Amino acid sequence: MTWALDVTLKSRKYVYGLLENLSLEQLNKVPEGFNNNIIWNVAHTIVTQQLLVYRLSGLPCMVPEDMIARYRKGTKAEGDVTQAEVDAIKNLMFSTIEKTAEDYDNEVFQTYNEYTVTTKNTLTNVDDAIDFNNFHEGIHLGYILALQRVI
Repeated sequence: MTWALDVTLKSRKYVYGLLENLSLEQLNKVPEGFNNNIIWNVAHTIVTQQLLVYRLSGLPCMVPEDMIARYRKGTKAEGDVTQAEVDAIKNLMFSTIEKTAEDYDNEVFQTYNEYTVTTKNTLTNVDDAIDFNNFHEGIHLGYILALQRVI
């Protein structure tokens, strides 16, 4: 596993620990002044990693298309998620990164479609995508911590 993917995995373990101490109601709450809730932020990071690393590499994502549609950039929390959905999201937090590490080690990522992100940086290969993803997940960790304080 690369250092950058290890950072992703450890960051997600930290977030998982936060989730374990919150109720379903707390995970679904969208406080005043916020557009989303904690569980949306978690699912959004999973979807974004899949899009940046897999889809832009021309490979199939490990998450269903309906999840991508619900949590991709530009979406917001639309209704409460169930405990079963939370459990599925928690499982994807780790399985997606473990599979990414396996695929990376097996040199599955052969091509990449350049993509310019919101910060105006252009991702040109899978390593750029993995590195940028850590920045992106850090932003959403900040939102999760802020949401946790006000729920």
